[in-house]
Amino acid sequence: MTGRGQAGAGDLLALVRTGRATTRGALQQATGLSRATVGQRLDRLFRAGWLREGAGGPVDSPLGGRPSITLEFDDAHAVVLAADLDTRHARAAVLTLTGEILAEHGGPLAVEDGPDVVLGELGGWFAELLVKAGHRPDEVCGIGLAVPGPVDTETGLVVQPPIMPGWDGYDIRGRLARAFRERADTGACAGTEAGAGAARAEVPVLVDNDANLMAYGEQRTGYPDCSAFVLVKVSTGIGAGVVVGGSVYRGVDGGAGDIGHIRVGADAPCRCGSHGCLAAVASGGAVARRLAESGVPAASGSDVRDLLAAGHPEAAALAREAGRKVGDVLATVVTLLNPGVLMIAGDLAGTAFLTGVRELLYQRALPRSTAGLEVVTSRLGERAGLVGAGAMVVEHLYAPERVEERLLALGV
Repeated sequence: MTGRGQAGAGDLLALVRTGRATTRGALQQATGLSRATVGQRLDRLFRAGWLREGAGGPVDSPLGGRPSITLEFDDAHAVVLAADLDTRHARAAVLTLTGEILAEHGGPLAVEDGPDVVLGELGGWFAELLVKAGHRPDEVCGIGLAVPGPVDTETGLVVQPPIMPGWDGYDIRGRLARAFRERADTGACAGTEAGAGAARAEVPVLVDNDANLMAYGEQRTGYPDCSAFVLVKVSTGIGAGVVVGGSVYRGVDGGAGDIGHIRVGADAPCRCGSHGCLAAVASGGAVARRLAESGVPAASGSDVRDLLAAGHPEAAALAREAGRKVGDVLATVVTLLNPGVLMIAGDLAGTAFLTGVRELLYQRALPRSTAGLEVVTSRLGERAGLVGAGAMVVEHLYAPERVEERLLALGV
């Protein structure tokens, strides 16, 4: 927040959204602003439709005098679109500003088909989902996209992704915004003249790595008080998301958490062009290859997941072995970061794999590093990336430093 007595409308909105100050008197006390100034700044937020009076009725004011009306963030004034790409499958959804999923769709979509095809298809999914959710294009405030590769979040560009051929340096933001605009403008969800006009407006698109957004969604939803949270996604590849102090840790250019390409001493070729990477010997794709070599039909992590769900003994044995390899690497991760929660997610996140992880993790890591550690599996499952992508958009658009420019753009 800006200095005391200098708080803007965005700072007041942040105080209300987080529950730190939910009355006019509490806002005065928290910011040092006068009653009149608080009133003026709140009036702009009310006119934008971002705040509303709480349903709980008046409460005692911290400054004394008459009881105050409580204030709430109005999560019904807009919706968010989110999509989560895996190598061969994708999910998309319409979410409220507080993360509730209103409509969703999942289906086959291969990243190897290239960004133009994949993002064009997502634009169509979004248009159909808006109709299903009963919302117009002009109610969409932003789009969040999770991808299975390293992302420079400043530019939204995927940077040298090992398992996304043709995506390196591609303008994902621009293409997805155009795909949504075109499909929303011409499809059923355009509906009205106002809706069609809004569909032609540029909708902001934010892109991040899928493990980052899964970690963000899981931490905010299930472990909001955990100050150091690590999620490891083991599917066709392997990646990790790290949330520290409530924010995703991305490194200097989005490459943090790419543990699938740590060398583990094996000679197996990896899709990144190197040999001996963790993903080459312990990912869902690696387990699928081992199964296929022994005559079991499996081509991807999702096939392994189905075999594990059916109780296939060889798949379970290989998943446990893969878990031990990942656990060996995670012993270093846990020692370095000292997280409170280590979450295993993705296609292999079942009993066999988790058993293998625990065996090596607790054997190799110092007892002090694991004394307060919870090792768990995903709570949100396939929705984790969607929830995280939606939360990323909301936190970006309603950040104090961005509220003023958005209010001006609205003419408020």
